[in-house]
Amino acid sequence: MKYCSQCRADIVVAIPPGDNRERYTCSACDFIFYENPRIIAGSIPVFGDQILLCKRSIEPRSGYWTLPAGFMENGETTQQGAWRETLEESLAKVEIGNLFSVCNVPRINQVHMFYLAQMTSHVFGPTTESSEVALFAEQDIPWNNIAFATVKQTLKHFLTDRKHNQFQLHHLEF
Repeated sequence: MKYCSQCRADIVVAIPPGDNRERYTCSACDFIFYENPRIIAGSIPVFGDQILLCKRSIEPRSGYWTLPAGFMENGETTQQGAWRETLEESLAKVEIGNLFSVCNVPRINQVHMFYLAQMTSHVFGPTTESSEVALFAEQDIPWNNIAFATVKQTLKHFLTDRKHNQFQLHHLEF
């Protein structure tokens, strides 16, 4: 960032008065440009005893399997974001349930939130973001080809909780 979007003056990195960390600040009007973590919202879509996974056709990790998830949009709740991302990546319509995992990934300034979800029909398919979409039984999950550690851990916790028929909220750190 070089110029202020408010007054077009140069941007400097400084600690604003009353703050405790460096921020991008306008050298003329003192406007502060906060950089905050991005929220990834997704779901664990289930149909019967199978879990829906998407093979990514975009970077990062193109060609690897993941749960449907992506960046939230302004003006939507985390549940709405999870529902929208599931539809965008898999064409599957789901009923969003309880929040299942919150994955803090501070090294890349992200928080991943996954919701339990029941597919409302057996309709799903590839999209511009997913080259393949498939339902997997537990024993068929492609563990060596899962795209992200947050997804792998969320899936492992989900399968354990499902075995005990007791789902709890998981807070994970990566």
